[in-house]
Amino acid sequence: MFLHKILPIKQWILAIYIVFAPLFSIGQTAYIKRYKPLADSLAKVAEMPISIILGVAALESGFGTSRNAKLLLNHFGVKGKNKLWKTKRIRSSYKQYPSVKDSYIDFVRIIKNKRFYTTLKGNMDFTVWIAAISKSGYSEMPIIWSERVTKIIIKNKLETL
Repeated sequence: MFLHKILPIKQWILAIYIVFAPLFSIGQTAYIKRYKPLADSLAKVAEMPISIILGVAALESGFGTSRNAKLLLNHFGVKGKNKLWKTKRIRSSYKQYPSVKDSYIDFVRIIKNKRFYTTLKGNMDFTVWIAAISKSGYSEMPIIWSERVTKIIIKNKLETL
C-alpha cells in the first residue's frame, strides 16, 4: 500500500516533515559553525552583533544552499555585477564575489556606510539593528525580511553568541 492511501494528506505531509526536518537543521548548524569565526571577527571590528551578520547571511543564502550562494558566493543578496552570463549563460542581477569571505566583508562595509551605523555602533541588541537595516532599504520586503531574520536568530540561538 502507498502511504497516501493509509494517511490523510495532512498527516502524510507531517510525516515527511518529521523525517526530513532534522536534515535541514543539520545543514543550518553546519553553516553557522562554518562561518561563525569569520562573522565573529567582522562583528568585533565593526562593533555590531554577530547575530546580525550570521542571521542575514543565513536568510539571504538559504544557509549557503541558494543559487546565489553557490554560483556567485553571494551570501547577502547584494546586487551588482557578475560574470554568469559569460560563463554559464545565466542572467543575474546579483554581485559575484571571489570568495564567501569577500561577501561577508562587503556586507559589513555596506552596513558601515548606512546612516544608522554610527548611532548603533557598539549596541549589541540585534532587534534595533534589524529594524534599522530593514528601514534603510536593504530588503524589498522589509517587514517579512525582519520577521525572517529574527526567527533565524532566535531559532538558532545566535543572540547568545
